[in-house]
Amino acid sequence: MNKTLRSGLAGLLMLAVGGLAGAAEHATPREARALFEQAVRYLQANGPARAWAAFNDRQGAFVKKDLYVYVIDRQGTYVANGAAPDSLIGLKVLDSVDAAGSPLFREMIAVTEKQQQARIRYVWLNRKSNRVEPKHAWLHREGDYILGVGYYAVRSSADDARKLLDAASAQVRSQGLASALASFNDPRGPFVHDDLYVFAVNLASGKFEAHGMNPKWTGTDASELHDVEGRPLIREMLELARNKGEGTVDYVWRNPVTNAVEKKRTFIRRENGSLIGVGFYSE
Repeated sequence: MNKTLRSGLAGLLMLAVGGLAGAAEHATPREARALFEQAVRYLQANGPARAWAAFNDRQGAFVKKDLYVYVIDRQGTYVANGAAPDSLIGLKVLDSVDAAGSPLFREMIAVTEKQQQARIRYVWLNRKSNRVEPKHAWLHREGDYILGVGYYAVRSSADDARKLLDAASAQVRSQGLASALASFNDPRGPFVHDDLYVFAVNLASGKFEAHGMNPKWTGTDASELHDVEGRPLIREMLELARNKGEGTVDYVWRNPVTNAVEKKRTFIRRENGSLIGVGFYSE
């Protein structure tokens, strides 16, 4: 393969699993999951022929923000791709690799042979930022086909976490604790954003009063919760809140967005008899 052809193929593949060039708005992991589930349901209800046509329609329901649906067969050939259907359909990408040299498409095929649905992680050129960044894809195997929807891993900063904690404190003070806790527990509300969320623990009982990422934890004992290294992180937070009113706690936690164990720092604050906190991840 000559240099020009290789360069052109690389550009197509960056588009194929890397995102829509010039996309105006960055999609969230939740939006990616919703589109993925919508596409799986459509394929199962309508069959391959109608599904491929719908997925390949760049003006249709399966291209949203910088998200789109793609499908390869088990030989690694595209049968659908909402990013560039005219260029990519029929292209065999089995031996193509990601920016770290990992056999991305072979991995997609291998992981879906073991389970019908999976999520994989890889690194790819983000055409919006022009940087190589972590990316994730939800995968579903349906017969001889593998359907995917990918999204870039969100990385909120320390400033983002502090701002969300400040907003949570303001909510408690202006609306009262009960109303604020209801807001914190709403997964679609303003206190769950990308990989950030607010949680609250009662200082007297040590029980969760709110948890934006897992609202079902509300009412459960938080004081005995440990990180993946066995550190009693909530007890440390409670002691810090009781003694100093606010501060930071560092620990190791599984990031629900990337599904990887990562370092995390949480900012905590005492408000109206409760500990409220917001943490951010750093690889």
